[in-house]
Amino acid sequence: MFEKLTDLLDSFLDLGTPGFDMCIYKDGECIYRHKNGYSDKENLIPMKGDELYYVYSVSKVITVTAALQLYEKGVFSLDDPLAKYLPEYGQMLVKNQDGEPVPAQNMITVRDLFRMTAGFNYRMKGEAMVKFREGTNERCPTKELAKYLAEAVLDFEPGTKWQYSLCHDVLASFIEIWTGERFGEYVRKNIFEPSGMTRSTFLLPPEDRHELAPQYKYDYSTKETSLTEPTNVYSMWPEYESGGGGCVSTVDDIIKFGEALRTGKLLKQETIDLMTTNQIGHCIDSFIVEKYAYGLGVRCSIDGSDGITDFGWGGAAGAGLWVDQKNGLTVFYAQHVLNTPVIKKRNRLIFLIKECLGIIPIAEATGGEDASREAFAAKYGN
Repeated sequence: MFEKLTDLLDSFLDLGTPGFDMCIYKDGECIYRHKNGYSDKENLIPMKGDELYYVYSVSKVITVTAALQLYEKGVFSLDDPLAKYLPEYGQMLVKNQDGEPVPAQNMITVRDLFRMTAGFNYRMKGEAMVKFREGTNERCPTKELAKYLAEAVLDFEPGTKWQYSLCHDVLASFIEIWTGERFGEYVRKNIFEPSGMTRSTFLLPPEDRHELAPQYKYDYSTKETSLTEPTNVYSMWPEYESGGGGCVSTVDDIIKFGEALRTGKLLKQETIDLMTTNQIGHCIDSFIVEKYAYGLGVRCSIDGSDGITDFGWGGAAGAGLWVDQKNGLTVFYAQHVLNTPVIKKRNRLIFLIKECLGIIPIAEATGGEDASREAFAAKYGN
């Protein structure tokens, strides 16, 4: 049944992927698990299925789920201005056409954080991030990020454009502001434990980093993959839990999360419907994933009539999560290669899976590439 899928996955080994692991659940049962290659190619250690990875931006789906739990409790409204909770956001600056800072006309709202329309960017070495590190003596408590980014000059008027950015890291800061708890602790109690995730964390202690699967990086100029340090540029400070890219997890744990989300264990159905409704119709031209729109932190259908039934997101080292309530599917793909060319083929997987299961015709399964190809991977790392 899954011969074409297996062939596509195995072809990733020719794209600089030392090893991979993929799992498909249908209606609560594992119907496919395929892993190939090496988790550690230097020592010829084959993939075992229990590897611990940085899942990078798959973290975003966890973070927005955590925040939406608070939305269900009435802790905030999506259209609340951030200034309601943090006065520093009362008057932001934004770049004009000449690149000069001028007062922003729009207030950043909570919705803007979810849908990546706040005007922030992903420059980890930008002025605000440098001040964040220096001002906290490199400790970088998660909650403090929101205060420092309030000093940033925005790239555009809030609400007017989609741009991949630190929005979900700021959302993690606000989860701490709203709850009075450390972000990772809130997630542990309200996401990881209810889902049965026993090996996931947003803050891996340095003494445990040896448990991580070796991490690699692909070089487009040489077309070679080399070993890198087992660090995460988005979450490398001792007190920083990156809501946008800091989760460490396993295939089994992320599948459990996806299943808990699919079955309504973590969010009410009306909340999932809201989460997966296009929130960027007014600025969809700035979105970068072919065939999809963007909801509250996940890719989703453009208008409900396009045949797209899955939602989720992917990560910089190649991981990808797809949740499809209509068809009872939860899918997770894992590898550990930064700058990977697999990113441009990754969204083919969900279309091919649906073809293999007879859900969609073969003609529809040929699409699904992520747009912007290497340029997107190079700029944002997904």
